[in-house]
Amino acid sequence: MPNKANSKEDYSIKFNKFLYGLKQSGRMWYKHRSEYLLKEGYKNDPICPCIYMKRSKIEFSIIDVYVDDINIVGTLNELTKAIDCLKKKFEMNDVGRTKFCLGLQIEYLNKCVFVHQ
Repeated sequence: MPNKANSKEDYSIKFNKFLYGLKQSGRMWYKHRSEYLLKEGYKNDPICPCIYMKRSKIEFSIIDVYVDDINIVGTLNELTKAIDCLKKKFEMNDVGRTKFCLGLQIEYLNKCVFVHQ
C-alpha cells in the first residue's frame, strides 16, 4: 500500500502573484500598465483608454492594448524604443507583424497595408 503521507493529496500550492480569474484582475492590470506607460512619457487617449501615444516633431509611437495583446505602430526609432520600454518592465514575446486583430485580417504588401473583414 503506498505511503499516504507522500501522496499528492497532501500538497498545497500558494500563488504569490495570480491575476487571471479574479473579478478585479482586468482593472488592476490596466492600472499597472497605465501607470508605467504614463511614467515613461506616453499620453493616454481620452476617448479610447486602451491607446497610448508618444510623439515628437518627426517621430511617433502608438501602443494599442486589447486585454493582454499589444499592437505597436510608429516610426522605426520610436517603435524600437517602445518595444524596449515594454520588455524592460513586462515579460512579453514579439510575434512579429499583426496578422489578425479584432476579427480583421491584415495583409502587408510593398507600399501598402490591406485590411480584410
